[in-house]
Amino acid sequence: MRRRDFLGAVGSAAVAWPLAAAPKTERTRLISVLMTFAEADPEGQARLAAFQTTFRELGWIDGQNSRIVVRWAAGDMERTQRFAMELIALRPDVAVVMSAPALVVMQRETSAVPIVFVQVSDPVGSGFVASMSRPGGNITGFANFETSMASKWIELLKEVAPHVSRIAFLIHAGLVPHLAFWRVAQDAAPSFGVQLTAAEVRNHSEVERAIAAFAADGNGGLIVLPDPVFNTLRDSIVEWTARYRLPAIYPFRFYALAGGLLSYGIDQIDQWRGTARYVDRILRGEKAADLPVQAPDKFELLINLKSARALGLTVPPTLLTRADDVIE
Repeated sequence: MRRRDFLGAVGSAAVAWPLAAAPKTERTRLISVLMTFAEADPEGQARLAAFQTTFRELGWIDGQNSRIVVRWAAGDMERTQRFAMELIALRPDVAVVMSAPALVVMQRETSAVPIVFVQVSDPVGSGFVASMSRPGGNITGFANFETSMASKWIELLKEVAPHVSRIAFLIHAGLVPHLAFWRVAQDAAPSFGVQLTAAEVRNHSEVERAIAAFAADGNGGLIVLPDPVFNTLRDSIVEWTARYRLPAIYPFRFYALAGGLLSYGIDQIDQWRGTARYVDRILRGEKAADLPVQAPDKFELLINLKSARALGLTVPPTLLTRADDVIE
């Protein structure tokens, strides 16, 4: 039984909030949204719904004073690039983009359209903004992880699987935030007594091969970095880690809900509500350059005890008490 179900039920109870005053506008405002999930994926739908609901509460009614155009890339990098270019070509009033690979394309395509990103790691190091407090240019948004999180993922994985002496980082080759995570992990590894391997992949087909190759030697563990390709493969990745008996930690709760051993990351849904508020502020006259990039300040730990038992692991009681959710 998962803990905090009662609190979750109370928190999700329907509340009829009054709508904000409708913005005075002489024309319909166009908002383009690029999702990296597949359209049929409930995780993607939940994020879009959070954005749309908050946006409506702020007075923007789709089909009246606003129009939202959505594209679903399904973790495919070619489609991500094509859709990013397509959405900017529509000349939207504001573009919303999910993930660093899509933001790279949008940044290249326009310096005029305001862009609000969501779930992008290391936006300063990636060159998207000048600083977190004063982003400058036409881009602002919501970061999902600081690179220091790489050390925390190692710590948690070792805590639940102390026998692990080798850890592979599943890395999307060439992605700047992933390289930043990797550098932090390399610095932290000696203090945890582990050897690191960069399991670099470029597409869906390479992921299982990378996991299987690393698992061929014993005492291994896996850290899956935040990435749209990995997110869309979450069920398969969880299955492969179970098949090859690799203890693994993941960046988002939906991995643990799908059967993954551990997840430690942010509340993604809440960031989409914040994204709607930033879009509203830009449409009402504020500049993206003046809106500080928001860093997450709350993280949640999920532990899947069924997966732990299947791997022959005993989760320390101290770790269980720190968990936000324990899945039996």
